[in-house]
Amino acid sequence: MTAEKKPYLTGHYTPVADEITATELTVEGTLPPELSGRLLRNGHNPKPGVTPTHWFKGSGMVHGIRLRDGRAEWYRNRWVHTPALDGAPYMTEKGPDLTASVAGTHIIEHAGRLLALCEANFPYELTPELETVGAHDFNGTLRTAMTAHPKQDPVTGELHFFGSSPFPPFLTYHVADAKGEIVHSAEIPGATASLKHDFALTRHHVVFIEGNVTFDPAEHSGIPYGWSDQQPARIGVMPRTQDGARHIRWFFIEPGNMLHVGNAYEDGQGRIVLEGPTVDREGFQLSWNWWVGAPGRGAEPNARSYTRRWVIDLAVGSVDEHIIDDLAVEFPTLNEDYLGAENRYQYAISFPDEEGFGGYGVVKYDRTTGARRIHQVGDARLPGEAVFVPAAEATREDDGYLLTVVSDLKQDASQLLVLDASGLNQIATVHLPRRVTAGIHGSWIPDTALNDTAA
Repeated sequence: MTAEKKPYLTGHYTPVADEITATELTVEGTLPPELSGRLLRNGHNPKPGVTPTHWFKGSGMVHGIRLRDGRAEWYRNRWVHTPALDGAPYMTEKGPDLTASVAGTHIIEHAGRLLALCEANFPYELTPELETVGAHDFNGTLRTAMTAHPKQDPVTGELHFFGSSPFPPFLTYHVADAKGEIVHSAEIPGATASLKHDFALTRHHVVFIEGNVTFDPAEHSGIPYGWSDQQPARIGVMPRTQDGARHIRWFFIEPGNMLHVGNAYEDGQGRIVLEGPTVDREGFQLSWNWWVGAPGRGAEPNARSYTRRWVIDLAVGSVDEHIIDDLAVEFPTLNEDYLGAENRYQYAISFPDEEGFGGYGVVKYDRTTGARRIHQVGDARLPGEAVFVPAAEATREDDGYLLTVVSDLKQDASQLLVLDASGLNQIATVHLPRRVTAGIHGSWIPDTALNDTAA
């Protein structure tokens, strides 16, 4: 099959062929003055001539937009230069090479380091200008892979994360302090080979999610996972204590699979509330077939992904769960000051259904009233994950901005949209020098986090 026929290398997902830098970008509207930093966005972008067997196997490329003093100072894109970029295999005669990462799922900042993440490997450190420094193993103390979805506690500054493996130990939990040093690691008893892409953090618990997607050595796409009716779906709840792993409790839930957590918290009754988009078996297969280029796929990569809520009552050992919205969404985000605490507002990206009906948009949920608002981005335009940035002197949870990079196929262009997180009104548009390939996750990195006011 030629590269042009692979769905994940066409349309919004068509890779860019080179690395560029552009300065003094055109801005429409007014950029809020508190937006002084970088929006960084990661995603899969194989080199020219390379056709990965699965989109997730494509090499990571980070796109960055530097904002300061109401100006968009630069755009640049850089591949994460790992051994995998030059074809080095993940599996060797000595076992997995944790440095052979595509590093294409997420990029975060912690303790002044920029880390490009992919869940099967070590993170990769980048400079503020997006040049690759190298694999980061926390000074030799990290000996497992690292999830692409670590959680930074907004109260303590600690970074909580895990390493997942298809072989024992299946799950290892880590905590790095605010200085970036790992201070706690523990193997989690009872875990299985189920795919664990994301997890949740509350004020008092760590919440792991195991769905029906699990290790499958018969899957030949290069990502050896598939749906199994024999793999039970479960939620693991672990106290945030030094001996918490010994006290983890597993709760069976309805079949399904969740890639991304919206948030989790303890409610007024001490129950754990967890939310995130989930797929059933058919939805998973429709989406998976898209990412591998197999027949029987949806018109778009996301299909039948609906937000589900679980309420876990630790006192009686029960789980109540139900779908709370009928809109197909993914990439849930929130004001991360509320991570692990009860949040009123949540954001997501809406997708067309499996037949291609319905448009892309940026969604805002009011969890108190049940209201849903959608900012439609227009025909043939795909918004990326909406990153929340608090406003200066914010007093309400939704005082802030949503930053999203839009791929526009009709214009063969991209823009950075700045939306008012309160009403989803468009405040400013930054015109980028090229159409940015649709990607996955990213972060807003304020200058204060990097101690950087010059570059």
